[in-house]
Amino acid sequence: MGTIEPDPQIVEAFLAAEESPGPIVMINLLRYREQADYPADAPESLDTTPCSGRDAYQRYGAGVGPMIAQAGGRILFMGAVQATVIAPDGEQWHDAVLVEYPSRRSFFEMVSRPDYLAIAHHRKAGLCDSRLIATTKLASAVG
Repeated sequence: MGTIEPDPQIVEAFLAAEESPGPIVMINLLRYREQADYPADAPESLDTTPCSGRDAYQRYGAGVGPMIAQAGGRILFMGAVQATVIAPDGEQWHDAVLVEYPSRRSFFEMVSRPDYLAIAHHRKAGLCDSRLIATTKLASAVG
């Protein structure tokens, strides 16, 4: 079984940690379901027309894009994974997305919004596995 939703204790520790200066970049690794799996409790206003997992995630992307911008964030990169060169046997990803936010707080505030929580059903319906890795730029990094 894949990992789609964050562990509440990990989120709490992430938010409690001292805020790093500068932006945070969230690395998203995505593996899609063949067929989207919408929950019975999805909001009636949500388009749950049968579709592929990738299509469900694209519905999520269309809704979350403006929210990222409102949070002061931006999508740095989205691309199809060509090969997993170093990983445990069998670990495969379809897409990778890098999203920059001004701070961990701005990310958390965005994903706590009621309108975000409504469209997050598309994310959950479309993914069979994912990783979300919070990063900050190293002081010694080039550029």
